[in-house]
Amino acid sequence: MPELKIILEAVLLAAGEPLSLERLLGVFPEAERPEREALRAALAELATDYTGRGLELVEVASGFRLGVPSAFSSWVSRLWEERAANYSRALLETLALIAYRQPITRGEIEAVRGVSVSSGIMKTLQERDWIKIVGHREVPGRPALYATTRVFLDYFNLKSLSELPPLTAPRDPNLVGLDLERRITTSSGSSTTRTESPDD
Repeated sequence: MPELKIILEAVLLAAGEPLSLERLLGVFPEAERPEREALRAALAELATDYTGRGLELVEVASGFRLGVPSAFSSWVSRLWEERAANYSRALLETLALIAYRQPITRGEIEAVRGVSVSSGIMKTLQERDWIKIVGHREVPGRPALYATTRVFLDYFNLKSLSELPPLTAPRDPNLVGLDLERRITTSSGSSTTRTESPDD
């Protein structure tokens, strides 16, 4: 049988999405299934092998995936220049507020931003599966409460919300939006779908 880390490399390359330890273990017949510790050790060795190369092994919320290091994003992104995602500042500010203040209602987002949030922005974020409704505020009208999803974490190469840049002082949502925009352009999972918002 090939070396464990080589098998994992092939599986991760073929998957094209993050794979949890359970899913990685599931590709092995029961008689050949490695111990969880051996699997983690092989993944760590594979990550070390990629140091200084054009590929990296990243652990995100949903598991492990192979991707292109952000240092190469300026070259790689040109492959999709004509179809690159272009998100409005309003969308990024809204996403930033949800990420940092979740769960949060649409009305609370509008109170911070000082302008109304278009239905198009909320629809786009939900279609991207970056946000979801997690409940309702117990006030008149019972407005929906929004929070980010595991897909959001995966897209921005985060294992958990604790890896978001710390807010040591109140930050302008515009600045947080700029940071998310930077992450979008360097993310190995960047979308090739162009989305425009009426809030531009």
